[in-house]
Amino acid sequence: MRASIFLLFTCTAALSAQAAPPRPAPPAPTMVAIPAMPLGRWTAIAELPGMGRPVDTAAVAARRRALLRRIGRGIVLIPAAHTREIERDHMQDNDFRQDDTFFYFTGIENHDAWLLLMAAPESSHVALLLPVRDTAEERWTGIQLGPDSVAARLTGIRDVIALDSLAGRVSRAARDTGPIYLPLDALTPEEQRSMQAALAGRDLRDLYPLVDSLRLVKDADELRRLRMAIDITLLGHAAGMQAVRPGMWEYQLEAVIEATFRGNGADRVGYPSFVGSGPNGATLHYDTNRRQMQAGELVAVDAGAEWGQYTADVTRTFPVSGRFTARQKALYDLVLATQRAAFDSVRPGVRVSDLNRVARRYMKDHSGRLCGDRTCDEYFVHGLGHWLGMNVHDPGDYGVPLAPGMVFTIEPGIYIPAERLGIRIEDDVLVTATGGEWLSAQLPRTTEAIERLMAAGSGARRP
Repeated sequence: MRASIFLLFTCTAALSAQAAPPRPAPPAPTMVAIPAMPLGRWTAIAELPGMGRPVDTAAVAARRRALLRRIGRGIVLIPAAHTREIERDHMQDNDFRQDDTFFYFTGIENHDAWLLLMAAPESSHVALLLPVRDTAEERWTGIQLGPDSVAARLTGIRDVIALDSLAGRVSRAARDTGPIYLPLDALTPEEQRSMQAALAGRDLRDLYPLVDSLRLVKDADELRRLRMAIDITLLGHAAGMQAVRPGMWEYQLEAVIEATFRGNGADRVGYPSFVGSGPNGATLHYDTNRRQMQAGELVAVDAGAEWGQYTADVTRTFPVSGRFTARQKALYDLVLATQRAAFDSVRPGVRVSDLNRVARRYMKDHSGRLCGDRTCDEYFVHGLGHWLGMNVHDPGDYGVPLAPGMVFTIEPGIYIPAERLGIRIEDDVLVTATGGEWLSAQLPRTTEAIERLMAAGSGARRP
């Protein structure tokens, strides 16, 4: 599938010439072909919320067992996310996204549920607590799992009980077990009051440090989801490269990219898309995307699709007019070579901080006179990369040595506000037993490959 990824999309785009004042004619819309067979399609399970994807019951059970082994003795309580109030909360893409920790251990998208884990040296137990189904509410919000045999079959958790049993079940279990672990900042005020009443005087501990360390190494199910999110993301970036042209607005380019994400089955964007042209490219997290792009400029696009609760994170910088200037190419090639130097140093046992030093040293040593009297590493103003998974900046300790299964980004950059440009190249990397694997390798990275892909886009670019 991955070898033929760019055969799966077609992108046609053109902007009409501007009419004479006083009322310019609006540009013709940029069109994105809707694929007949979306890359991220899946077999929906009608009984799951949102007609969800099948749960990899073996994978989530293995994660629960790993957590219980680390605890040894105690209780774990994990709440699901809540739906947002349309009248009160701001919507972005969806009004519900599952809590990462709950999803990691269950794989389901039910709201207002709880997972209860009980660990003891001689035994362990897992219970899923679900609200009783409200068929009237489901007409508004869609089907939910209820505390019945269907939920047990689809989740692989045998003990599925009604949510109103939570307080009693926890109170009984707390009499004979050790510490109680909770994701403390994930609780609503009402949940906090309820838990404090049920667990008064108990040894409460924060669950996140344990879970964060588990999430650092991705299992096969997580890598499958990440690969799909990344592949969809590459299609969006490629569509954007072929659509861009002078006179286009940043938000129009954003629309092309995100439409390609959704057209190929992405659940949502993994984070707000950054489309920074000209001077906006030197603002690291610029996401207003309101500027009109001009001939001769670069545009930096940092955008990622989310699929199956996992997100990609990819950045490409490319010329609005379709060709790099000599100056732009020289700076871009330095950033690219810096990225490659860091990647070549990826292997189990090294740390992200080691890779950061490699990158900065390479950029400094190879700057020449590109950045004048200063070396170009002084314009590399952020860290080399970050962990990637369910969150674009996934949690985890950056002091730990790399190990197979870890996924992180490598994203060096040069930002020169005085020249009204920023150049960042960001790719997603999997640590393997012998080094690293570019997960986003299929998206063109060199100036020559980028220019070829852009030239293949329909419509002539005006100088």
